[in-house]
Amino acid sequence: MKPASPTSPRAIVIGASAGALEALTAILTDLPGDFPLPIIIVVHIPPDKRSVLAELFRAKCRIGVIEVEDKEPLRAATAYFAPPDYHLLVEDFETLGLTNEEPVLFSRPSIDVLFESAADVYGTDVTAVLLTGANQDGARGLLAIADAGGHVIVQEPETAFAAAMPEAGLALCPDATVMSLDGISEYLRRIG
Repeated sequence: MKPASPTSPRAIVIGASAGALEALTAILTDLPGDFPLPIIIVVHIPPDKRSVLAELFRAKCRIGVIEVEDKEPLRAATAYFAPPDYHLLVEDFETLGLTNEEPVLFSRPSIDVLFESAADVYGTDVTAVLLTGANQDGARGLLAIADAGGHVIVQEPETAFAAAMPEAGLALCPDATVMSLDGISEYLRRIG
């Protein structure tokens, strides 16, 4: 396990699937209201159901929480959730976009799409966090961020509700920092 050292990213990107609610609760609810970075999040959600993630986290968090609309402006101290059935991507340093291109690994929104777009825009100035999940979405995007020089963190597979996603991330990025949910929360508070 590579030790984590605080860096100064311009954004945090997070991907999760099965077990996401518990994992994100452990991370997001501890952040202070003046957290200086945007946090951009993809959670696998059924395409035919309205997502309540933004509402749930808005009630629990001190930072702002938004379900993204196309051309959403990025602001500090805000968590941005992908809406159902749209890929979420970072368009530039100030804007998020949505597309309805084909699903990736049966997922739309796709973690890979978010992470790869973040790698393209931010390069070394992004931290990616891959959490619990039951498929391999996110692993390829994690590698793109690592290759761009960004910092990559993976939830300890043994602590994940579903270990397949963090295990896939580590298979492609064996040098990723591996942390518990408490460790990820503490790390984000430190870099903030």
